[in-house]
Amino acid sequence: MQQKAQLFLRAFKYGIPRLGKCMQKQNLNHCPFADHYYNRIKLRKYHLNECLQSKPKISELARNIPRRSFSRKDNLPIKQENEKSPSENMDAFEKVRTKLETQPQEEYEIINAEVKHGGFVYYQEGCCLVRSKDEEADNENYEVLFNLEELKLDQPFIDCIRVAPDEKYVAAKIRTEDSEASTCIVVKLSDQPVMEASFPNVSSFEWVKDEEDEDVLFYTFQRNLRCHDVYRATFGDNKRNERFYTEKDPSYFVFLYLTKDSRFLTINIMNKTTSEVWLIDGLSPWDPPVLIQKRIHGVLYYVEHRDDELYILTNVGEPTEFKLMRTAADTPAIMNWDLFFTMKRNTKVVDLDMFKDHCVLFLKHSNLLYVNVIGLADDSVRSLKLPPWACGFIMDTNSDPKNCPFQLCSPIRPPKYYTYKFAEGKLFEETGHEDPITKTSRVLRLEAKSKDGKLVPMTVFHKTDSEDLQQKPLLVHVYGAYGMDLKMNFRPERRVLVDDGWILAYCHVRGGGELGLQWHADGRLTKKLNGLADLEACIKTLHSQGFSQPSLTTLTAFSAGGVLVGALCNSDPELLRAVTLEAPFMDVLNTMMDTTLPLTLEELEEWGNPSSDEKHKNYIKRYCPYQNIKPQHYPSIHITAYENDERVPLKGIINYTEKLKEAVAEHAKDMGEGYQAPNIILDIQPGGNHVIEDSHKKITAQIKFLYEELGLDSTRVFEDLKKYLKF
Repeated sequence: MQQKAQLFLRAFKYGIPRLGKCMQKQNLNHCPFADHYYNRIKLRKYHLNECLQSKPKISELARNIPRRSFSRKDNLPIKQENEKSPSENMDAFEKVRTKLETQPQEEYEIINAEVKHGGFVYYQEGCCLVRSKDEEADNENYEVLFNLEELKLDQPFIDCIRVAPDEKYVAAKIRTEDSEASTCIVVKLSDQPVMEASFPNVSSFEWVKDEEDEDVLFYTFQRNLRCHDVYRATFGDNKRNERFYTEKDPSYFVFLYLTKDSRFLTINIMNKTTSEVWLIDGLSPWDPPVLIQKRIHGVLYYVEHRDDELYILTNVGEPTEFKLMRTAADTPAIMNWDLFFTMKRNTKVVDLDMFKDHCVLFLKHSNLLYVNVIGLADDSVRSLKLPPWACGFIMDTNSDPKNCPFQLCSPIRPPKYYTYKFAEGKLFEETGHEDPITKTSRVLRLEAKSKDGKLVPMTVFHKTDSEDLQQKPLLVHVYGAYGMDLKMNFRPERRVLVDDGWILAYCHVRGGGELGLQWHADGRLTKKLNGLADLEACIKTLHSQGFSQPSLTTLTAFSAGGVLVGALCNSDPELLRAVTLEAPFMDVLNTMMDTTLPLTLEELEEWGNPSSDEKHKNYIKRYCPYQNIKPQHYPSIHITAYENDERVPLKGIINYTEKLKEAVAEHAKDMGEGYQAPNIILDIQPGGNHVIEDSHKKITAQIKFLYEELGLDSTRVFEDLKKYLKF
C-alpha cells in the first residue's frame, strides 16, 4: 500500500517547490500521502540492503524528485504450487535479496530492482522497458517491450509503471535528469509489443476496467509544475481521449489514487491545508465522479475503501490532528462520518495500510516509531513499539491479507525487514547477518528547550567508543517546513562520517511534521521564527551537553531547510564553522512576491502573501536569509544548485551568493590583515532536477569541503566511501 497520511504531501511531490524530494520514492515524508499502496522500487543503483526498498515514507512523500523508481499496483498474489524447496518457492525478488545477503554487506550495490505483476516481472534493462517470465527472471530471459531510445531523450529512465488489470497494456512514465517533465507511454502487450500512445507532461496515472472489459487509463496533466486537469483514454479499436475534470483554483494540486482493493479511483484535490476527494466507480468509470465532501478550509482528508465502507483519515474536529473515521460508501458526506480511531496528541501518522480484516497505522510518537494494528471485526487495537534505533518506515506493497511487511531504517543503518502476521498477532524480524553498526554506534533521543519553553526533539548518532565527544566534529541536519519530517532514510555517506568519528544530530524543529499537524502549524506563516529559535536551542543544547563545540560544528539542509540555515547564519554565525546547502530557498520575500513563478500561489499558506498582506511582508523580512545579510563573520558555506531548477530558481541563489560575498569582503576589510575570511562556494550543476540525492559528485564535493574547513584528514573517509559508491 502506500501512506495514508502521506497522500497529501505525496501529491505535493510535484507541487512543493522548495521542499526537497522525498527521496525515498520515498519515498514522499505528508501530511502528504504517497502513491498509496503502490510498489515503488528504485531504478537507480542503491547500496547495501537499500536495494529492495519500495515505497516512500510519508514524510518523504512531499518532494522526492531525485529518486528514480518503479511504481505499480500490486495485483493478486501468485498461486503457489505444491510444496517446494524454499529456493524454488521464492520469487525473483526474494532470490535477489538472498543472493545479496550472502555477500559482504559493504561490498555490493544494487543493479536493477524488479516489479512483479501477475506471472511476469517488469523492469528497466539498460534503456528498455522489458518483461520477463517470473521464474526465468534470473536467467535474463526477457522480451523488450519498448526501447526508451525511441523517445529521443537524453538518458531517459522509468519513473513508475502501471499495468492494466488484464495485462493487455502497460503504462510507464519516462523522465530524464534534465527536467521534471514526464512522458507517459502506453505499450500494448501482444505477441509483438507496440507503443500504442504517448502523452506528454503526465503526473499521476491509473488503470480501471469498465463494464465492457475495456481498459481505461486515467491520468493528470501537469504544466509549469501545476497539475489541474484529469483525462481518461482508451486504446485499440475504440480509441478515445477526453478531459473530464479541471481544477480552477491555481493553489490546488490534483493527484489520482486507486484504492487498495481497486474499487474506487479517487481524484484528490489539495493544497497545504485543505483537501477534497471525488470518487470514480471502478465498475463504472464513465459515470460522473461523486464528491465525498466539499473542501472546507483547514480540513484535510484522505480515503480508503473496504467492504462498501470508506475509511477516512482526517483532521476534522478537535484536536486538529489526524483521526480515522468511516462511513458507508453510498453516504460519503462529512455528516455521516463516524469516529473510528483517534491518535494520541503529538503523533505523526506516517502511513496507513488496509487489509481484509485489519487496518495498520504506522505512527511516530515522542520521536519513536510504532505500529498500531486495528482488528476490523472486533475493533481491537494492538500497539507495537518498534526498535529504538529505527528512524523511518519503508512500506512494502503487499496483497497477502495475512501479512503486513515493512522495513525500518535510519540514516546510518540500511533497511531491515519486518513482517506482522495477523494470525499469530506477532511481529517477525528478518534474521540473518546483523549489521555491525548496531554494536559500534549509539542513537540518542534528546530534547532542547526553545525560547518559549517548547521541547524540541533531536536524534543523535555517534560511535560507541568515542572519547571526549566535545572534540569531535558535529554535522547538524534541519528542515522545518511544509509539515514534512526531516528525512531519516539511510545514506551511506552519513554512515561513513559516523565511522570516522563524527556526531550526527537531526533537529526536528517546528514547521516540520514530526509531532503532528500542530507542530507544522506552529512553524509556518507568522510563526516561522519558532523554527529558527528551535534550531538555535538544539545546537546550544548539544554543545552544553558535551557534543562538539562551535569550531567543529557544521550544518546542512536542502530546499526549504535553507531558510532556517540562512537565517541562523545571519543571527548566530558564531555557533557554526561550516555549512552545506543544496538547492536552498534563500530569497523568500522576492520569490513570494513574484506570482509568475510556477509555485508561488501554492506556497502562500506556508510562507504568507507579502504582496497583499503587509503583516506577512514585514514578518518575512525578519527572517528571510537574503534580506538579512550583513557585514559580519559568517561560517564557510558550500551551495549546490541546479541550473534549470524550476522549484528554487537559480537566479535567487546566485543573488544570495553574490550579496553574501560582498558582505564577507566588506567585513574582511574592517578586520584588517591576518583575518581569515570564510569560503563561499557556489557549485552549479547541470540538469533540471530540484535535488539529486545520489549524486556522487555532489556527495564527494560536500564532504571534501567539510573536512577542509575543519582541518581534518579525509583519507580514511574517501577510502570508506568507495565501499558504498562507485566513482
